[in-house]
Amino acid sequence: MSLAWLRSNAVAWSLPRSTGSLAGALAELEFVQADPIRAPARAQDLILRHRVRGYRAGDLERRYPELDLDEDFVYAYGYIVNRLRPYLHPRHHPRGGDGGFPHDTHTAEVLDFVRERAVVHPRDLQAHFGHRGVVNAWGGTSSATTVLLEELHRYGLLRVADRVSGIRRYELAPRLEEVLDPGDRRRALALRVARTLAPATESTLTATVNRVVRRIDGVTGSATIRELLADGRLSAITVDGVRYLWPSDLAPTDSAPPARVRFLAPFDPLVWDRKRFGLIWGWDYRFEAYTPVAKRIRGYYAMPMLWRDRVIGWANCAGPGSEVEVGFVDGAPKGRAFATALDAEIGRLRTFLGPG
Repeated sequence: MSLAWLRSNAVAWSLPRSTGSLAGALAELEFVQADPIRAPARAQDLILRHRVRGYRAGDLERRYPELDLDEDFVYAYGYIVNRLRPYLHPRHHPRGGDGGFPHDTHTAEVLDFVRERAVVHPRDLQAHFGHRGVVNAWGGTSSATTVLLEELHRYGLLRVADRVSGIRRYELAPRLEEVLDPGDRRRALALRVARTLAPATESTLTATVNRVVRRIDGVTGSATIRELLADGRLSAITVDGVRYLWPSDLAPTDSAPPARVRFLAPFDPLVWDRKRFGLIWGWDYRFEAYTPVAKRIRGYYAMPMLWRDRVIGWANCAGPGSEVEVGFVDGAPKGRAFATALDAEIGRLRTFLGPG
């Protein structure tokens, strides 16, 4: 096995050869990372457009209420299928004496308010309880009620009902019918992450799984990975001194990659493991949205450009109606096939961004 094997299977396991329905793609992915930046569109939309036939920017948010989905945190924030919820919850709260949510009078009042209203916007709570600014998780200032809503959501007491102009509205989360065995939860979530990022470098997968499972029963990501390797549910190979892991039920591909260009979201599962990216594609990709303008190399929201099973450059597009600019690591491939495929991808991007 070689870097070529890793490239081929990374593409085959992550990107379908043909697109399907939104519901079908979500059932296969189970988790889609979200990000609010629109340049040219939100990450969740850029991820889904390669996996859903006829997908347009904003379709996920528009259709969210009718789909079997929740917003939640796995290894990052995003959209999950409801099948995952019993594996993610309950989460141990660091301030809870027994790991449970540390309820007080204010949280009880907020939950009662949500119960009475059915669905609430953060402004509803501000109007009822008053506005008080607190420092949020990013160091900025948010309403205290908004921060409390987010915490109640994170610990499974509320769910996102929908969004209005991008703002989350909340409702009470359904009670779990039963609490699953902690070990089963850990292993199931670790396999989900391994499938999403397959084949992942062992170091990245271990750190990512640790982020997911650390508040379930205190067992680390590395111990969970060892369990799955020991019982055969994870497979491993070593290439050039680096070990890569993937779920054992994923069949290696024997098909040549399609002659297609794809502009990938910076958070697409195919490029998410930055260590693997550099190893199998031979250059380092960096998300530069938070890099000072003078220090940017490829652009504010440069999207890695996949040609067949090689990431050969990047593309930038500010949004609907904007030009698409591309750059290459070692020059553009020769021949009509690439030029035709590039034009087709630019056309697909414009259709995706345009009016439905």
